[in-house]
Amino acid sequence: MTTVAIRKKLVDYLQVADDKKVKAMYALLEDEIEQEELEYSDDLKIELDKRYAGYKSGNVKMITAAESKKRVQKILKASRK
Repeated sequence: MTTVAIRKKLVDYLQVADDKKVKAMYALLEDEIEQEELEYSDDLKIELDKRYAGYKSGNVKMITAAESKKRVQKILKASRK
């Protein structure tokens, strides 16, 4: 099962789980959830820097948030079939 599928199943489950189970799951993950500063891997930082440089130089085609949302909705709709 892919990570995307697992995330969807978890989100769906949390919508209907009873309070006791939701609180137990939160207790297991509380430290990570409450962590104030996100820790990014060196590889992710390098990739983000590369993408930002491409954006600043104008060498990378960008899309609007609305277009991005449209694409994500299309992918999600296709994955549900």
